[in-house]
Amino acid sequence: MDTCRRATRLIEVPREDLFAVLADPTTHAAIDGTGSVGEPLDTEVLGAVGQLFRMEMHHPRHPNGTYLMTNRVQESAPPAVISWEPGYDPGDGSVRFEGWIWRYDLTELGPSTTEVTLTYDWTAVPDPGQLEVDFPPFGPEHLSNSLEHLAELAAS
Repeated sequence: MDTCRRATRLIEVPREDLFAVLADPTTHAAIDGTGSVGEPLDTEVLGAVGQLFRMEMHHPRHPNGTYLMTNRVQESAPPAVISWEPGYDPGDGSVRFEGWIWRYDLTELGPSTTEVTLTYDWTAVPDPGQLEVDFPPFGPEHLSNSLEHLAELAAS
């Protein structure tokens, strides 16, 4: 069973600038390749491992349609790596993290050229069949679309 998807793209933007875009939660809706990421409820720049940030989300197959995700920064090594683990409220006011991770690796290839790899990994999800949405909830083209949006946003 495939439990990890990756996409890589060369972006003609310095990696420090790309990292700054990724660390800003107010850009995530513009980067998203599916249109499911909404407005951030928390706008502080991402930096500290363990930092939480919340986003409005929408997915047509989610029972409520629109819902809230609470993300936890898993790794932050500016300007090379940033990752976060999405979590949700199971209905009791707590946040449950089920093990899927979004990760961006930025490799400097020159002063203004960066190789960006976006990884969506759900290897640690104990039982995807128990989640409210089919897993993964989108096709593999989402990652390439997200990298295209990141490139456009960072270049502007």
